[in-house]
Amino acid sequence: MKSRRLSSLLFVGLALSLTLAGVPAPARGELRVRDVCRVKGQEENTLHGLGLVVGLKGTGDANGTTTLRSLARMMELMGTRVAQGKEGEFLLQEIKDAKNVALVFVTATVPAAGARQGDMLNCTVANAMNAKSLAGGFLLMTPLLGPRPGSDRVYAFASGPVELPDATQPLTATVHNGCRLEEDFRNVYTHDGKVTLVLDKNHASFQTAQDIADVLKNQPDFRDSSAATEVAVARDQVNIEVKIPEKYAADPVLFVSLLLNQRIYTTETEPRVVVNERAGAIVIGANVEIGPVAVTHKNLVIEVSPGVTANEFVPLDPGANKETTRLQALVEALNAVKVPTADIIEIIKGLERNGQLYGKLIVE
Repeated sequence: MKSRRLSSLLFVGLALSLTLAGVPAPARGELRVRDVCRVKGQEENTLHGLGLVVGLKGTGDANGTTTLRSLARMMELMGTRVAQGKEGEFLLQEIKDAKNVALVFVTATVPAAGARQGDMLNCTVANAMNAKSLAGGFLLMTPLLGPRPGSDRVYAFASGPVELPDATQPLTATVHNGCRLEEDFRNVYTHDGKVTLVLDKNHASFQTAQDIADVLKNQPDFRDSSAATEVAVARDQVNIEVKIPEKYAADPVLFVSLLLNQRIYTTETEPRVVVNERAGAIVIGANVEIGPVAVTHKNLVIEVSPGVTANEFVPLDPGANKETTRLQALVEALNAVKVPTADIIEIIKGLERNGQLYGKLIVE
């Protein structure tokens, strides 16, 4: 039994040593500014409203007073009055048996590039009460407000037949090209003769922002001989302010297109490990390292340490750095001896809790 265990341990140690020997240093590749940045002002806008889906086959809201009030109001707008009481409340007895109506939230997303009046967009409807299914329904004309509830005007109207993209989710549906814009959406991307680049959240750092600003400063075509200020300034780890040169003042679109196509070198990003427990997926950055630690899993014992180890432990060769080694090597070796993914994830969590994971752990 002991010899079998030592055999397994020696195999792990060999696998780890081989893996470390084959791990190259992180390469610096090229990418464009557009790959890691967007232009401030180019953001999506969400429109929203509250509407009614009709034509359901008995799967609508059951005993929903709010739904019935909305139906009564819609009928009144269409010229059919519903009796009202002394306080002006609708008397809902006339429509209390309506089972083919559902109250829904309606949303539509305007693209980041903007849109023009008359454009048609897809919209999503989701049941707000207790309907059983929206299958086969039709969304009545619904006004959609802007992104600021209570203070925005109507920007669009939505209506049309609803379709279920997923039969297992019968309370969420789509109306294809069901939203018609009534306003232009022109997203302003320049301000005071400047353009602001916004780094993606997964690339945002002070170093990356400064690196991009330095590249733009050294671009001869962007220099303005009469300007006393820098062409590009990194304001923080997210925003980079770029002055539009005088030669492009009358054509900012050309300048922005050239700006976004500038080549930059990738910089070393924050070491990260992303774990998706449900899918059993582990994504490890090439620069994630671990410190001296002993890992025990069932009949396997692995020690990552620069010191002398006891006979019962199999040392993990730390390679060039005598104090650390790469997490990738440990995970690949554990995979080689068929350690379950769930157990590997728990080992990584343990490393993080122990303070020996030199990187950020993101669990999804």
